[in-house]
Amino acid sequence: MYISKVSLINYRNFANAKIILNKGINTIIGENGSGKTNLFRAIRLLLEDASIQYAYKLTESDFNRRLGNKWKGHWIIISIEFSELSHEEAVQSLFIHGTGIAEDDYVEKATYNLFFRPKADIRKKLSELEEGDTEGLEDILSTITIQENYETFFTGKSTVDFNDPDVYKELVGDFENVIFPETIDASKYGSKIPHQLSVSKEVSFTFIQALRDVVSDFHNNRTNPLLTLLKNKSGEINESDYQPISDLVDELNNKIEQLDDVQNIRKDIKKTIQDAVGLTYSPSSMSIKSSVPSDADKLLQSLKLFIGEPDEDYEGGVHELSLGGANLIFLTLKLLEFKYRKAKETFANFLVIEEPEAHIHNHIQKTLFDKLDYGDTQIIYSTHSTQISEVSNVENINILAKKSNYAEVYQPSVGLTPENINEIQRYLDAVRTNLLFAKGVLLVEGDAEEILIPIMVKQIYGISLDELGISLINIRSTGFENVAQLFHEDRIHRRCSIITDLDDAICDTTITDDDSDRVKKYKQRVEKSKKSGLERKTKLDNFIKDNDWLNVFYATHTFEVDFVLNNNDWAVRKIIDQVYVDEETKKLAEEELKSKDIAIYGKRVLTMAKQEGKGWFAIMLGKHIFHRTYIPEYIIDAIVFAKDSYSVELISDIVRYRIKKNIEADDEKKLDFSSCIENIEKYRRSSISLIDLILEIEKIIPNDQLLTLLRKL
Repeated sequence: MYISKVSLINYRNFANAKIILNKGINTIIGENGSGKTNLFRAIRLLLEDASIQYAYKLTESDFNRRLGNKWKGHWIIISIEFSELSHEEAVQSLFIHGTGIAEDDYVEKATYNLFFRPKADIRKKLSELEEGDTEGLEDILSTITIQENYETFFTGKSTVDFNDPDVYKELVGDFENVIFPETIDASKYGSKIPHQLSVSKEVSFTFIQALRDVVSDFHNNRTNPLLTLLKNKSGEINESDYQPISDLVDELNNKIEQLDDVQNIRKDIKKTIQDAVGLTYSPSSMSIKSSVPSDADKLLQSLKLFIGEPDEDYEGGVHELSLGGANLIFLTLKLLEFKYRKAKETFANFLVIEEPEAHIHNHIQKTLFDKLDYGDTQIIYSTHSTQISEVSNVENINILAKKSNYAEVYQPSVGLTPENINEIQRYLDAVRTNLLFAKGVLLVEGDAEEILIPIMVKQIYGISLDELGISLINIRSTGFENVAQLFHEDRIHRRCSIITDLDDAICDTTITDDDSDRVKKYKQRVEKSKKSGLERKTKLDNFIKDNDWLNVFYATHTFEVDFVLNNNDWAVRKIIDQVYVDEETKKLAEEELKSKDIAIYGKRVLTMAKQEGKGWFAIMLGKHIFHRTYIPEYIIDAIVFAKDSYSVELISDIVRYRIKKNIEADDEKKLDFSSCIENIEKYRRSSISLIDLILEIEKIIPNDQLLTLLRKL
């Protein structure tokens, strides 16, 4: 038995979310604030015995923020679907009477639902409203309070999809048209589950919270995992086996108490009190007793853990370990706690781990979660770590995306064939896994783009791709489809820009009788590249057709040629001395790069890149990129597409950066940006539009590439 689906309606930052889970290990990926902790809390409210009490203490703040102050009358719905229920009589007796969806003699699926809803009197009043009576609706809603008018209700055996907005309207009501149901169809939405049939009491459920300050947790009796293990084991000790130890402890206590020094101190304390207050007010008796516990449970719980770091002989307390060492021990003890619980007879085993990677070395992360498999246990963990997500099966990943006051959930493998999934899995190493965490993605084909695009964006616009929330992924080929298929209406709703070369010819490829064999081969090679580029364009254009999350942006020729084409020849000329040794070759290269003929400068820059290797060539070139470098426009287009929105603050910061750089480079001090700076503040306050700001910038720096970006936003 395993959790196959979790549906969250109006709960915290989930307005309407569906999380699909599989047997085995499941990974939850999401940025800070995307709802990973809230998802786990929702599951715990239904399945963790210690958290059930909090299900009855939901508050106004537990409603999704998109509802704002209009939460009154709405429901919070948390629904868990179980699949592959065992045919054992004990399992079936629980779910057939409680949560099962019975179709045959036994059930294979079951639902367990939490409704946080208005009480019956409020629901009755709402159902009695005339259709369209908005005033009557407002009158009823205005009287509602959480404390007086809401209840928590558990049901099972539901057969509907709670994520369907029409289902919500039928169950809860249509607030816009003021239509509310008189009764609830239990066959569709589930019947009440008696408390004695609580699922949480019948499953093994262990939650390991995010590793924050585990040293403090070890000092806290409530959170100390070693203490929990010892308490569990102390109840299993045979009294007859322990009696000799208990007798020894009693004898030890007695010997400590009878020590001369101890007895002398007792006498001195008694005499000092009598001397101070007299016999009348002095204690009638006094002893100094040794308190080493002789009870099995208390003695075991007094034990402390001592550990040695790898390759060290010294054993110290947990507080002496490194953060990573302490976290690893804490996680290990919690896993052992789970194993002990799992050993008891339960219907199903669930292990939920929140962000386990804190302060744990990358290799340990990968090794730990590569081996984290307990067979008949469903494991769900959340992570920020690309190392952990690298070893995750893409079929078992849910991605949480933070939106304004709500979160969306994506399953990246939905609708893909096993072959497609295998292609993606091969590509998702620790580097490329970044694309699962990004707000936008740039896919590039080679090292030059990977190295130079981030440098150019930072130098020209004063902001990094990371600050834009964009991950740049080097595919190291032109096989973009393997990764790009992730971005789709059925899968990940994030914009992905494919940046590639059209490889258009940089020279006339017509072969003449006067051409030497060398020239003929060169022209044939150029023509072949052109043909491949056109075929690639046709293939990619068809691939992205009707997909709003994907777009392709082409260099007319190649990245290196288009870089020079955008008046950046001076940057390439600065590295001639590093590429060539011969003075004549240096001089020729200088002249060719200054040429206005693409056949000449294009061939030269490609020759230099090939000689040094495109990656090393880009590293050398990157040292000379500065704010006057021009970014080829197709790259700007790709960046604008990948990031779907640009805040007023972000645009203002970019404008200020360009103004600062222009002022620094203004040797004659003729540029006056005072009015432009005033307009930036007006733009920040929404007093003027972006168009107004652009017009002001045009008056002062009409040819600045800042305008190229702003006009595209």
